[in-house]
Amino acid sequence: MKITLQNIELQLKNMVENAPFPIGVYIGREMKILLANKSMVKTMGKGDDIIGKSYFDILPELRGQGIYEKLSEVLDSGIAYEVKNSRVDLIIDGKPTTHYFNYAFTPMRDANGIVFGVMNTGADVTDLNISRQQTLEAEEKLRLAIYSADLATYEIDLQNGKVTVSGSFRKMWDIEDQIITKEMIISRLHPDDSHIRDEAWKNIGPTGNVSYETRILHKDNSLRWLRINGTIINNDKQDAIVLVGIAQDITSHKQSEEQLSELVKQRTAQLQRSNNDLMQFSHIVSHDLKEPVRKIQIFNKLLKTADKETREKYMSKIDSAGERMMQLIDGILAYSGTSASGFPVQSTDLNAIMLGIKKDLELLIDEKKAIFVEDSLPIIQGSSILLQRLFYNLVNNALKFSRAEVPPRVTISYIMISNDNTDAVRITIQDNGIGIESQYTDSIFNAFERLHSKDTYEGTGLGLALCRNIVERHNGTIKATGKHDGAEFIIELPLQQSKDFV
Repeated sequence: MKITLQNIELQLKNMVENAPFPIGVYIGREMKILLANKSMVKTMGKGDDIIGKSYFDILPELRGQGIYEKLSEVLDSGIAYEVKNSRVDLIIDGKPTTHYFNYAFTPMRDANGIVFGVMNTGADVTDLNISRQQTLEAEEKLRLAIYSADLATYEIDLQNGKVTVSGSFRKMWDIEDQIITKEMIISRLHPDDSHIRDEAWKNIGPTGNVSYETRILHKDNSLRWLRINGTIINNDKQDAIVLVGIAQDITSHKQSEEQLSELVKQRTAQLQRSNNDLMQFSHIVSHDLKEPVRKIQIFNKLLKTADKETREKYMSKIDSAGERMMQLIDGILAYSGTSASGFPVQSTDLNAIMLGIKKDLELLIDEKKAIFVEDSLPIIQGSSILLQRLFYNLVNNALKFSRAEVPPRVTISYIMISNDNTDAVRITIQDNGIGIESQYTDSIFNAFERLHSKDTYEGTGLGLALCRNIVERHNGTIKATGKHDGAEFIIELPLQQSKDFV
């Protein structure tokens, strides 16, 4: 089937319309809604007939929540805005509802670089915030349950060392002897926790209160966590005569703390991955599809004045760009449908990826008369979608940040290395461009970090942040070195991945 601009446009609309994230495009000072996919229409909750209407009129309840101001600020400044876990109060089907969103406002520019609108992408994380609150409430209920549990009591005569304990104390400490001594009790302390008791006794102070948490070892070597509280009673001469106190088994509480801590780590990791996926999806839609479309537009214009032989050449270029566009759309659709487990790992030929990237950037390479010096790269395991994005961003930067009137020279080399007994490849991408000041070699990997104005070099400020995220997903590292005669990026990636998804 011959690929046409209309087919490509239809595929793009279908891709955006069915994306799992809310996507909307608003233009002009009135923020007229130019585009809103199904997810965005559902999120707004104002029905299907919203295209062409003002964002401000559709969502008047947002007044006073700071969102209108941020939209105008992005339109005026051309600087993207991103926020996480932000509370947004909406009216859905006539009912006030509270939501929490991760969302971003990205400036939309015309061919002259003028900002004409704002793209809004987001992710509803309301359920995650509710779950977090429920976790906190469950923790509080657990704490109250523990406090109301049975307590073990003890009394130690500090004059003669006699110990008197309750039956629950014997069970708690796993001591069956009829006569209990202080030494027996101390011997049950975990060896690594003996210093905790010593420190607590040193810090008794004038109140005479001692309190600490410790592990004890039962005869079967099982561990229990106890909270020990005690008070020293003095006689009328202020001599310490008796220590009375209670012991509480807090093993369940400690286990719950560990479980909650692990749960928070998992939820935080899920939230971070959601943020990263949102950032990458936004970057793909607004940035990575630009080059094939640019090629189609340029060659389409050239067709008007070309002879027959040249027209066939240009038509071949348009078909090739269209095929590449279809591949990108398929990749984006696969990306949007990826499960929470991540991207599938497969054998990936880095040479094929580099060849595809140079085809994508053919016009820019020809325009700048760029020179490539390349090693034949190895085959590694990883996500081909993400690895293509990684090297596309790095090569595109090498071409974009070139010096005026100096053809870009991009050198791509590698060596095999071993990291912690793991076979890996170290790939170096070096250029002769404007370079990076040494003080910025770390911060350039932060999202929306820019070293140059948008007027000088276009871009979103997301590219290198995405590169770092992709490399870390593959259990690798990336770093930049600061030079005045060009930039150098060093990427280390394991040849094999330990998991089926990254």
